[in-house]
Amino acid sequence: MSARVSTVGFFFQFMPRQQSEAMLKEKVHDFWNQQSCDTQAAQSEKFSKTYYEEIEQFRYYDQPFIHSFAQFTRYSGKKVLEVGFGAGTDFIQWLRAGARVSGIDLTEEALQNTMRRISAYDLPRPERLELSDAENLPFPDNSFDLGYSFGVLHHTPDTGKALRELVRVVSPGGELKVMLYNRHSVWALQLWVKHALLRGRPWRSFRWALANYMESAGTKGFTRKDLLDLFSSLPVHELRIRTEVTSADSLASSGFPPLNWIYRILLYLAGERRRWDPLKYAERFNTPTPRLVKAGRGVEPTPALFTGNRLGLYHCITARKDAG
Repeated sequence: MSARVSTVGFFFQFMPRQQSEAMLKEKVHDFWNQQSCDTQAAQSEKFSKTYYEEIEQFRYYDQPFIHSFAQFTRYSGKKVLEVGFGAGTDFIQWLRAGARVSGIDLTEEALQNTMRRISAYDLPRPERLELSDAENLPFPDNSFDLGYSFGVLHHTPDTGKALRELVRVVSPGGELKVMLYNRHSVWALQLWVKHALLRGRPWRSFRWALANYMESAGTKGFTRKDLLDLFSSLPVHELRIRTEVTSADSLASSGFPPLNWIYRILLYLAGERRRWDPLKYAERFNTPTPRLVKAGRGVEPTPALFTGNRLGLYHCITARKDAG
């Protein structure tokens, strides 16, 4: 895949932006339409109850902080939109919690997975569940109490536009919860070492490594500065960004075992500790600290609270839409 993606990326730069983004979006669709996120962990018959249980076990073992980040049970009776529901693992948590949830995804595979999953567990019907594009949401302004998207918007060509759309459909005073990849992560470092440094092309960037070797074509990672720039132009406040370590960061399978110790030492120095208690995630996330950063130039400054391990792969972002 990598050589082919690199070649496509080379030709994209000579196309009009609209055309190149349409082609990239088609590639993203085709990649995820082959297999929804986390379904590779399931060994049982597809669409069976055991199949879905295996997916759920894997997801929340690998990313135990999702429940503390999403806080599903807080949204009972609230209107929630999930952008990019994939195999439906988080989506059914909203249903179980009693939320009035709607969802969109780019792929037919995700829609089929989630509809069958809802049926397998005999869960309540969602308000809306349909195929759509994160950059063009089919909902009126101010429709939801929460806009949620976990690990999706870094795959769409225009992430900024997708964020603007998510803010648009959230009601004033409503919340946004988004996970985006961190370009300055140990995982991005090991991709660069494996596909750039050890292959004699050290001039290649982390951005290039993620775009060509991380899941679908064109995958992006965002630095802390990138996030400040993205959110400073949006009508939001209470911006909080916690960067989390997953098993991918901890293992950092480089194909060159001695480097794994370097990755682990870097994570430790950046703040990872063993026996971390995921139940304290929300408490630490919501506890004010002096680490506030003022963002924005020429616009109203957006205070941003950064916590977590700055070398982790997952930026877990929360914000609140301005009231009117």
